[in-house]
Amino acid sequence: MVSGFLNYVEIRTKITSVFAFLMALSYLFYIGQPIRALPTLVFFASMFLFDLTTTAINNYIDTKTNDQKLPFERRAALVIIYVLLALSTALGLLLVVLTDIVVLLVGGLCFLCGIFYTYGPVPFSRQPWGEVLSGIFYGLLIPFLLLYINMPQGYFLRLNISPEAVSGELRLFPMLSLLLLSVNPVCCTANIMLANNICDLEKDIKVRRHTLPYYLGNRALKLFALLYYATYLSTILMVALRILHPFCLLSLLTFIHVRRNIKLFLAKQEKSTTFFVSIKNYIMIMSGFTLTIFISGLLV
Repeated sequence: MVSGFLNYVEIRTKITSVFAFLMALSYLFYIGQPIRALPTLVFFASMFLFDLTTTAINNYIDTKTNDQKLPFERRAALVIIYVLLALSTALGLLLVVLTDIVVLLVGGLCFLCGIFYTYGPVPFSRQPWGEVLSGIFYGLLIPFLLLYINMPQGYFLRLNISPEAVSGELRLFPMLSLLLLSVNPVCCTANIMLANNICDLEKDIKVRRHTLPYYLGNRALKLFALLYYATYLSTILMVALRILHPFCLLSLLTFIHVRRNIKLFLAKQEKSTTFFVSIKNYIMIMSGFTLTIFISGLLV
């Protein structure tokens, strides 16, 4: 039963949320920012449970149209979705109580996007937005929320809401630092989705699922390579702007293996043989980046 549950929620795919969380945690350590233990733990639990929820919803709905079977009866599988959703929502609301309205707005947006990714009359997964949305929500908003709940109030932005007006203030350099920091998880996450959709292109067309590769054609392969190159350029830029320590340049050494994997995928796009290079590249880039940020914190 446990193995069936882990297969249902595809526990092996949760590296995208966990690595983004660990990267942001390492950055907090690097800049010497004290970590608020309770909000951080509540956020991780809510984030992780909701990640399980969205995968379960995706598998529950997809098995209606493909030949795959669920590890549980459909009624039991639906109950699991409701339980996971209830737990993640309750923890999310607790996090809002511990923080503020910004977390409610951003977290609520994440919940809506996760649910309607595969649910609804026109789910996002059947449109050319999967790569963009997965990259932003996993790679950008997870680091943003973790940094936001741990940074001093107003570090990134201030939002004031009253019956008379809504006003806000955005701090440019902290937001620029966040955007550059998030390039790695955004691009690597998007490329997992892109590689998956490239490999499934013919099958998706048959079920009228028009993903990004359907519109890009062969240019999807160029995009696949360019997104990885962007991660290395962003690391160099962050060091140049003194956002990160020069030690982080050692993470560029992963380029040797990543480049080899890119060539493998460009030569052949097959789910059973070459899709996994996108997972390998994610792990190499994100582990190298996260580890060098953490070690930089020990050096300063």
